[in-house]
This record gives sequence, structure tokens and C-alpha cells, in this order.
Amino acid sequence: MTKPSLPELLHAAVAAVGGTERPGQVTMAETVAEAIDDGSHVLVQAGTGTGKSLGYLVPALAHGERVVVATATLALQRQLVERDLPRTVDALHPLLRRRPQFAMLKGRSNYLCLHRLHEGVPQEEEEGLFDQFEAAAPTSKLGRDLLRLRDWADETESGDRDDLTPGVSDRAWAQVSVSSRECLGASRCAYGQECFAEAARERAKLAEVVVTNHALLAIDAIEGAPVLPQHEVLIVDEAHELVSRVTGVATGELTPGQVNRAVRRAAKLVDEKVADQLQTAAEGFERLMELALPGRLEEIPEDLAYALMALRDAARTVITALGTTRDKSVQDEDAVRKQALASVETIHDVAERITTGSEYDVVWYERHDRFGASLRVAPMSVSGLLREKLFTDRSVILTSATLKLGGDFNGVGASLGLAPEGTRADDTPVWKGVDVGSPFEYRKQGILYVAQHLARPGRDGTREDMLDELAELIEAAGGRTLGLFSSMRAAQSAAEELRGRLDMPILLQGEETLGELIKNFAADEQTCLFGTLSLWQGVDVPGTSCQLVVMDKIPFPRPDDPLMSARQKAVDEAGGNGFMAVAATHAALLMAQGAGRLVRASGDRGVVAILDPRLATARYGSYLRASLPDFWYTTDRNQARRSLAAIDAVAKEKGAAAEEKSE
Repeated sequence: MTKPSLPELLHAAVAAVGGTERPGQVTMAETVAEAIDDGSHVLVQAGTGTGKSLGYLVPALAHGERVVVATATLALQRQLVERDLPRTVDALHPLLRRRPQFAMLKGRSNYLCLHRLHEGVPQEEEEGLFDQFEAAAPTSKLGRDLLRLRDWADETESGDRDDLTPGVSDRAWAQVSVSSRECLGASRCAYGQECFAEAARERAKLAEVVVTNHALLAIDAIEGAPVLPQHEVLIVDEAHELVSRVTGVATGELTPGQVNRAVRRAAKLVDEKVADQLQTAAEGFERLMELALPGRLEEIPEDLAYALMALRDAARTVITALGTTRDKSVQDEDAVRKQALASVETIHDVAERITTGSEYDVVWYERHDRFGASLRVAPMSVSGLLREKLFTDRSVILTSATLKLGGDFNGVGASLGLAPEGTRADDTPVWKGVDVGSPFEYRKQGILYVAQHLARPGRDGTREDMLDELAELIEAAGGRTLGLFSSMRAAQSAAEELRGRLDMPILLQGEETLGELIKNFAADEQTCLFGTLSLWQGVDVPGTSCQLVVMDKIPFPRPDDPLMSARQKAVDEAGGNGFMAVAATHAALLMAQGAGRLVRASGDRGVVAILDPRLATARYGSYLRASLPDFWYTTDRNQARRSLAAIDAVAKEKGAAAEEKSE
């Protein structure tokens, strides 16, 4: 029997998921197949509606070698494992004459730990473990969550937190899960044979397609100990998120609360003298943190250096003592010891990293209203790490709707450690960028309106002219507005002000769960939804409920963001343009994601309004505009209002016709 062609396989898969084959999807599948066949690397920009999941899954399954697919969001992981992969495998089975297996793999703390569930949680103040089910009042929220978890443990096959509906609080989950450092290990645990995390690993070893997340991919790269099974192809979806997720995993943190917890956990297992040394170091660190002012530490102050060295040395002594002492009077000593060791090792590693000092690290203080001060350390850049760990010994396909910024792929490429496209050198991976376009006709479906007449946004103060403009646009649109704000404070003050002015419901992020807010926004066309970062990328509302997307200003990083400003300064000192490489690239990615909320289906119409004149007047404005979908462009405020009013009238007509029909 002849081998089925890629177009045949794609056609079968698209039919199985009830989709429509699109030229961009075909181009993408061919590009991915070519990269897999010759072991090369490719960045694929595939606009919303292309059907990019099938564009990479079909060639990956046809190839037959193991493939890891890493995504940023839980929603896409679920879509792949629960919808796209089962249907695609069923559709391709008769053509491929085999049924590829697939599996999901996450970090250990995402799975229920049976040891914790049955044996209890190591108690901070007393010896041994305590039964969290008895300790929590059954009537409290925590108590109810824990009882539900115990019932769920008997029926779940995966033990995966995301399969528990409705979910439970982080506090409740922490009582029944462990980090990889706290885990006893399958061979030493009484529940090792039934362990959910180990079962997920075993399934991944047997699967042809392993779906994971960016964080686990980062851990696999950074820690050196392989977490993911050996694979020949890596596909990174939502690749615009990868750098920030890897940075998050590579960031260390120390807080007084965390250090004090480590002291309490270790104190019951080591002798008094060793415990006192860590206690004294913890008190010194806490005193310093009470005085800490937010901001970057370009040099470590002498008093902080002494406090960190004291912590490091005391932690090292405790780690040695934990390894050599045994106390049979402590109930389930192994679990208690493992948790204490994990806490103290984290303290040691972060203190050591900061005191050793690396020109490639950025150190800063942060202050949080609820949690107090923390000391943080993060890599100046993860590009070298990604170049070395990601692009070696496998073909890598990175895809997203937003990878081409300012007209080319080189900005995103540089953040991944790649030289400009087409560069050939011994130590740099060769790659190419392919834009497969979008099925949408952006120039006919959307307008990009820049409010050039407004005053430039300042660092502080309210923008009365911006709020007036926003109110007028929302009225013209008849509601139907997604407001994307550069800060939570800006979103709150706009919601407060406009709730007093407009006779339309305005939902605000933080007042309900995100899922509930998006559901309510989609259900009522007059409703507006205001919010910040997670709304820029997390909203998918096709149809007439979202016909105006407003950005209050260009979302440059805050000037006092220690990591972003350090990265910008480093590029400047190396002779580059730090503002364009860091701040403008950051803003372009967010704006492209935000503007992508408008057109989610072929019938969608609307306006993206940017209430920041710099997009029209500043030199970098053309770079940012080139990163957005190719909407029809105007700075004429009357034109924007007329268009919104016309779109609103059509939507109302459609709504009235649909109501008549249903009657």
C-alpha cells in the first residue's frame, strides 16, 4: 500500500474535527513536515482561524517519531488532549494503519499525592504529620475542599488537578500535593505503585505525542535532569509566551516567611545548635527585609551580603545534619525530612546564587501590600540558555499568531537566542520564518483607529480626555467593548468613572473569576469588560458581543520594572537599541495579542481603538503598527464613531431578526 500523502491526511483530519481546510493550514502542514524531515528549525506565524493545531499535529503524527508539544495555556492543552488529538488519531488510523498514542505530562505538583492524602502533611510546629482532614473544620471552605478531594481521589484516573471540576483553592491543593523536591520517590514511598505523577510519566514514555507546558519544558532545559522523554521533534505552540515562562522558572526568590518555614521544618530534625544557627540567620535576614525598598540592586549592599552568606552557610550545615541524623520518634520521618530538606535547599540555592553574583543575573527587592518584601534574582536573558538547550539534537517548530514583529521574525528570534534569519555560523542554529497568513480579510473586517488628538499619556494623573473619548466610542458601539488597560489602577478608575456616566453594564477584572467575566461579557451585547494583562491574550469572544477593542495606551514595560530596565540597559551597553529590542518588542507582542481579540471569525466586524497618540506620531509607531493585523487605518475620530454606529445598527438588526425567527 502506498504511503498516504500529507494533503490526504490533512483533509481527513480537518473533516474529523468538523473544520474547513484553509490555504494557510496547508502551507503550515507542508512547512512543518519539511522541517521534521530535514531536522531543521522553523518559526511559523499562523493567524487566528488558520487551524494551526492540525497544521502541526498531522505532519507530526505522520512522521512516526516521538514529538513533544509544549503550550502556554491550560485551555490549549485541554483542547489538544480532549478534542484535537482523539479526533485526529481516529481519522488518520485507517490511512496510517497504526493508532498513535498520546499523553499529557505536567510538573509533579499538578498531581494529587496519595502519600500526603493518606498519611497527612508534615506539621510545622509539632513533630510528625497531622491529618489535614481533621484539622480543617468541615464547615469551612478549606474543610469542604479537602473532603471533596478525598472523594475525588477514589474516582479519578489521572489525579491531575485540572480534571477536578469545580476546582479547589491553592491552599487546599497544597495539602494534597508535593513538589519534585519534596517527593519521596516511587521506590521509597508506600504509594509509589499507585502514584499519579509516576503513571503520567510512564504513559508519556509510551506515547508518540506528549503534550506538556512551557514551564516543564523550561525545567527540563534548566535542571539538566531530564523530565521529558527522549524526543526527535519539539513543537512549541503559543511560542510568544516561551521567553517569559522560561524566565519565570529560572527566577529565584527569598522571603522572610519562606525562610521561617524552613527553620520550623528543620528544627525538629536537627540538634539545637544547628537549628539555632539557621534561626539566627533568618532573624538577621528578616530585619533587613523590613527596611527593603523596591528596586534593582546593581551591587549587593554589604549588610545584605553578610545576611545572605549567614543564611547560605547555616542552610548548608542543616542540609548536612539532615542527611546524617535519624529520629524514630518523628512520625513518618522520611516525608517530614524530605519536606524540610526541600525548603532548606531552596534557601541555600538562592542565597548562594545571589552571593556568588553573576553578571548575567538581575537582583531586586519587591514589596507586596499583603505579603511584604521579597528578594528576587532572575537571568538578564534566557536567549543563551534557549539557544543551547532548545535547538540541539532535535527539530524545533515554534508557532503562534504573533511572531512577526515590525515586519520580520528577527525580534522574536533574538529573544530565543537565534541570529538574524539567513545567518550561517558554526555556533548558531539555522532557521527560517514562515508567515502562513490568516483566513480573515482584516482590511474589510476591522478598522485601526488611533486617537491622535489626545494628549500624550503621562506617568501619573487621570486622563480626562481619554475617558471622554472612551465613553463616546462605547456609546457609538452600543457597548460590546473589551477595554485593555496598561495597569489595574487604570482599569479600575475607568470602570468607576464610566459606570457613573453610561447606562451599560461594565464588568471589571478581579470582581469575578476570569471565566465567569468572559461568559457574562459574551452573553450580553451591551456589556463591556475592562481589565489588564490576562485579558490581552485570554479572551475569545467571536460575534457581536465584542466589536470594539480599546487600548488605553501603548503597553511599554513600567520604567521601574527591574528586569526589563536591566535588559534594556544591557542592550544599550552592547551597542544596540535597548528601547526597540526590549520595550518596543514587549509592547508590540502585547498589542498584536490584544488587537487579535477583535476578529475571531469570518463574520466579525469592528474597531481597534488605541487611545495613545504616540502610535501615530512617534518614530517607533510604524514598527508597532506593522506588528498588528492589517486593519484599515484612520486617525479620524468622526470616521471611527460613524463606523461603530453602523456596525452596532447591523448587529441590532441581526439580533432582532434572530429573535423574530425564534418566536
